[in-house]
Amino acid sequence: MVLKLDNAEEKISKRKAKILFDSGKIDKIKVGTYAGLAQIHKFLFGEIYDFAGKIRDVNIAKGNFRFAPLMYLEQSLKHIFIKGIDASYNYEGYNEFKTDDL
Repeated sequence: MVLKLDNAEEKISKRKAKILFDSGKIDKIKVGTYAGLAQIHKFLFGEIYDFAGKIRDVNIAKGNFRFAPLMYLEQSLKHIFIKGIDASYNYEGYNEFKTDDL
C-alpha cells in the first residue's frame, strides 16, 4: 500500500511540477517566501494530501526519513527562510528532480 502511494505521489507531483513551470504559473508565485512555498506545496500535493499548503499539526515520516518534528516545525521553517530554500531542497534530495519518469 505504501509503495503504491509513494509511486502515485511521485507521478502526480512530477506531473504537477511540469505544469507549474510549463504554464508559467511559477512566475506568479513569490518564490523564496513561506507563502510561495505553501502555494507550491498545495499545487504539487493538493490532489493527494488534505494538509497540502498548510502547516501540518502531526508528525510525519516517509520511509526512513522523518520530516521536521512538529515541536520544531516553526523553528525549522524560520531557519529555511533565513538560510535559503535552496539549502533545504538540497538537504531533502529535491535537487535530484527528474522528469524522465512522467
